[in-house]
Amino acid sequence: MKKRAGWSAILFALPLLFVTACGQQSAPATTSGGSAQAPAAEKPKKIGIMQIVEHPALDAARDGFIAQMAKNGFEEGKQVVYDKQSAQGSMDTAISIAQKFQGDQVDLILAIATPTAQAAAQTSRDIPILFTAVTDPVEAGLVKSMDKPEGNVTGTTDMNPVEDQLALLKDLKPDAKTVGIIYNSGEVNSKVQVKMAQDASAKLGYTIQEAAITSPTEVKQAAESMVGKVDAIYVPTDNMVVSSLAAILTVAEAQKIPVIAGEENTVKSGAIATYGIDYRKLGEQTADMAVKILKGEAKPADMPVEKQANMKLIINKKAAEKMGVTVPQQLLDRADEVVDK
Repeated sequence: MKKRAGWSAILFALPLLFVTACGQQSAPATTSGGSAQAPAAEKPKKIGIMQIVEHPALDAARDGFIAQMAKNGFEEGKQVVYDKQSAQGSMDTAISIAQKFQGDQVDLILAIATPTAQAAAQTSRDIPILFTAVTDPVEAGLVKSMDKPEGNVTGTTDMNPVEDQLALLKDLKPDAKTVGIIYNSGEVNSKVQVKMAQDASAKLGYTIQEAAITSPTEVKQAAESMVGKVDAIYVPTDNMVVSSLAAILTVAEAQKIPVIAGEENTVKSGAIATYGIDYRKLGEQTADMAVKILKGEAKPADMPVEKQANMKLIINKKAAEKMGVTVPQQLLDRADEVVDK
């Protein structure tokens, strides 16, 4: 009887051991301190990048943004993924891109240039939007004021020192009286700069000759219409005009008309000089704002629109030669960068 009772006890205990073992296997793994392991890594943030057209200045702003995001711990493909889109100069396409970003519920939109910023702002009210390369965000209807945007949109402005840029002609073409400006009549950014140029020219003693365009195919014709009427040409930060810069340079070099510009990449592409924005640094500055938003440290409504503090004087000696201009040594000595190619 005792032997039989012992076997009974063993048989009774086996199910309990099995249950206990199963329970131990299903328990969560613990760290050496006895607490549960950390949850899976956070999903990468999604950022939609849209620019109105591809040209060196806007590309530099985009690349500067991405590089600075990586420096701030948001490496592409790891902590952040980008959906990069170009509207190819079309406002309708820009709106379609903005609608796509809204449907995808990206975590943040970077809108490069005024038209794309307007498209994004019109489409999305709940996604944070940062703009860059926008000259006058108040006039463009993007923010309530520069100091307190109040909505879901803020960013960095590329407002140029237009008067200082036009004043370069005092050294480059001392006898200049009339300055031609080619601009896209459909872009708020460009209209603002033309008004600034008119105001500056009144102080500097110049007359402004305007040529409004509505498509890139009109740029060369606009430049040709200025031959014999202007002593110099000023290229503002107009996306349509800058993307067709080669057409202007062809006319200017053939007719020996000096061209000054609103930003450095236009100078590196063949204009003579500028005193202005570094678009890569502007993109980097915008990335620093994005990091604060993505980390929950700030909201666009309370973030003032930022501008670049330090401007650069850049001179292209080779371009000057092609346009029959001798750059004074005193101006070369003042330059932050001299291009000779």
